[in-house]
Amino acid sequence: MSEPRPIRVFHRQRIVEIADAPATLSVLEWLRQEQRLVGTKEGCAEGDCGACTVVIGELGEDGRLKLETVNACIRFLPTLDGRALFTVEDVAPGGVLHPVQQALVAHHGSQCGFCTPGFVMSLWAAYERHQAAGTRPTRQELADELAGNLCRCTGYRPILDAGLAMFDAPPLRLDTAPVVAALQQMRAAPPLHTASGFHAPRTVDELAALHEARPDARLLGGGTDIGLWVTKQLRLLPELIWTGDVPELRRVERREDTLVIGAAASLEDAWAALAAEHPQLAELWRRFASPPVRHAGTMGGNVANGSPIGDSAPVLLALDARLVLRRGERVRELALADFYVDYLKNRLEPGEFVQAIVVPHAAPGTVVRGWKISKRHDSDISAVCAAFALRLDGDTVQQVRLAYGGMAATVKRAAAAEAALQGRRWDETALRAAQAALDADYTPLSDLRASAAYRMQVAKNLLERLWLETRPDAPLPAAALDVWQREVQV
Repeated sequence: MSEPRPIRVFHRQRIVEIADAPATLSVLEWLRQEQRLVGTKEGCAEGDCGACTVVIGELGEDGRLKLETVNACIRFLPTLDGRALFTVEDVAPGGVLHPVQQALVAHHGSQCGFCTPGFVMSLWAAYERHQAAGTRPTRQELADELAGNLCRCTGYRPILDAGLAMFDAPPLRLDTAPVVAALQQMRAAPPLHTASGFHAPRTVDELAALHEARPDARLLGGGTDIGLWVTKQLRLLPELIWTGDVPELRRVERREDTLVIGAAASLEDAWAALAAEHPQLAELWRRFASPPVRHAGTMGGNVANGSPIGDSAPVLLALDARLVLRRGERVRELALADFYVDYLKNRLEPGEFVQAIVVPHAAPGTVVRGWKISKRHDSDISAVCAAFALRLDGDTVQQVRLAYGGMAATVKRAAAAEAALQGRRWDETALRAAQAALDADYTPLSDLRASAAYRMQVAKNLLERLWLETRPDAPLPAAALDVWQREVQV
């Protein structure tokens, strides 16, 4: 292990060194309290409202600058080591309003103004990305970009108007050359270890050895869950081992028979890969949290966390995923279906971690569906999340996997319902038998998101939707069954 050193971040056009920072100091706290940059606001302190949105820049494996929005309130400052940080104070060089800002002024996109800096940063990131690609987003694409930014005043219409209009002004692009040069310079520094107990190994072997030697240390992925332990529960955390500086863990690779998702791959990258193989999952991908959360959070962390309302596990269970687990030099594989023991409990041994998620390519003819039911369309936690994989031989069910989240202490497959369908003709009689079998598979709870009766009814209704879309006789198109209107009306 290298000696402790300061955190190094490219910020305000220079490399800044921060020594003696607590491991759990948030980027938001550092900006407002240490740097006196108060444009970035604290709203919810849990990554939900978007008032604290900032943009992180880092070098991709192709050496190009990649800009992504994240929530500063739950992002720990040491995770920015070797990266660039952009805030609302950075978008107007020389005091001249950026096209994003000018468009918001012209279209009355700000009223009380508290949320406006977060909207500016989300729009700025979209502006830079589309300008680099030579594209212009649709109104719906902009709405998806802003799914993590909440506003109580405007009704969003003028903000979306501004997002479209910002491309009409003469371009004003970020000068990426000094940013890239600084990031390349910071890459030469040894792996980060701080005196406050934050460790950022750069290889899988280093991470495995470190965690085996420090089994009580907490592995940190995107911090979208652990961050709330600090901001909401005021918990004092043990040493932190961050996975975000290990390139191998951040890769998503499509191999001959499988899709391999590194445990530190972002939710955005992992869901994009799953949706590329199964386009019907695109809607669930868009509705999994918000872009800033998906940019920071990891699918490996979402799975290892084991929340019964996590939306990754039902899809991965339906796709028959396996986990690659690592402890020191030992590597083993375990079916995801066998990973969870009880509520927030899994089969990881002390010092062991999830290294990768292995998703087999579906057999030809397999139908995959995933649906999320929540009170709010965007950026909300599921009451029920269902994922199904179905393969027919003519009109007979040859293979079926039905997985639900929000229905039990763990995400799990509906074994009795699957047995009621296996080998049977895929007709309404089989559907009703499978729906009845769900009563044996799950005993859902009532909580603030839904009652037990509602959850069970929804679980049965989603199974019926699967049948309506895939029945051999007159299947219905998905659009005929979708209550959400994809076109933005505001």
